[in-house]
Amino acid sequence: MVATILCFSGVALFCGCGHVALTGTLTILENHFSKVTTDHAMLTDVIQLMQYVIYGIASFFFLYGIILLAEGFYTTSAVKELHSEFKTTICGRCISGMFVFLTYILGVAWLGVFGFSAVPVFLFYNMWSTCNAINTPTVNVTDIDSICVDVRQYGIIPWNATPGRACGSTLGDICKTSDFYLSYHLYIVACAGAGATVIALIHFLMILSANWAYLKDASQMHAYQDIKLKEERELQDITARSKECLNSYT
Repeated sequence: MVATILCFSGVALFCGCGHVALTGTLTILENHFSKVTTDHAMLTDVIQLMQYVIYGIASFFFLYGIILLAEGFYTTSAVKELHSEFKTTICGRCISGMFVFLTYILGVAWLGVFGFSAVPVFLFYNMWSTCNAINTPTVNVTDIDSICVDVRQYGIIPWNATPGRACGSTLGDICKTSDFYLSYHLYIVACAGAGATVIALIHFLMILSANWAYLKDASQMHAYQDIKLKEERELQDITARSKECLNSYT
């Protein structure tokens, strides 16, 4: 339950905040750094594609979280009924092992997503720090207009994009816009959501591994009980036959 709630919360934060932050980033670029539509046409397509991917991630993890929760309840019931008529099957153990492998792959993938989501946070932080240097200069700056942020050097837009950079008071005005403020903080929340999802998947992985081990032990225990019961029946049969032979001899 804890892992499922954490997974749902992390994915919701990442997908929701990431979607809105991407829209705000595109608005900032169109209004201040690339005013010609053809210059950032590819970037627009990439952002739209990423937003569609976000829809898919949200849907997939909603279903996957429910499946893992159901599998956890199933495995717990199997362990509780260890000494009853309930018996685990090879198919059930294979399904549990498959979930362990799939969750491991998803955990590694989300580590990459977490690292990737930290990139826009770093870029916006650099821009925010530059704006602070303009508003409250702590160094000897003779010309504030010499302090600039060139988005083209990050590869977000091509080098022929105009104006491509913002300097001085123009840059300060950009940092004061609601789009910049909202996108910056949403990227931070989205990064935190990706981190929470990684923690949830690690939690899931530990639970699934333990449950798989419990199912394996349960199957071995049932096999031992079957062998023991078979031996007891054979011993009873031998004893009964011995008594019959003794009675007939007598």
